[in-house]
Amino acid sequence: MEPIILFDGICNFCNASVHFIIKRDPQARFRFAPLQSEAGKKMLTKYGIPEDMGSLIVIDGERYYTKSSAALRVCKHLKGFWKLFYVFILVPRPIRDRFYHFIAENRYKWFGKREGCMIPTPDIRKRFLE
Repeated sequence: MEPIILFDGICNFCNASVHFIIKRDPQARFRFAPLQSEAGKKMLTKYGIPEDMGSLIVIDGERYYTKSSAALRVCKHLKGFWKLFYVFILVPRPIRDRFYHFIAENRYKWFGKREGCMIPTPDIRKRFLE
């Protein structure tokens, strides 16, 4: 099973991040679902993930990752120099998560939000869970 990225579907920054990941994931390793979608809610329930775990969750196999750990796991699999960011996994998680939390708390103020979740274009629709 491919890793699944659950993201805040009404967040402009999160939606831009999904497009950024798709562009740098030529093997189409990742699948996606907005946290607000039925598919996203089913994944949260299936894996016993609390709904308040953040704006980015990566499910890989039977494990899930949140906040900075999720972001770094994504970087690890992207093409180009983005892989190098995975070295920050060595930084203690509370410190990494403080930085992540600062961005997450301000994402709507800085980047805005949508009325509803993104509708994927036909060329990337197959990468989204239904």
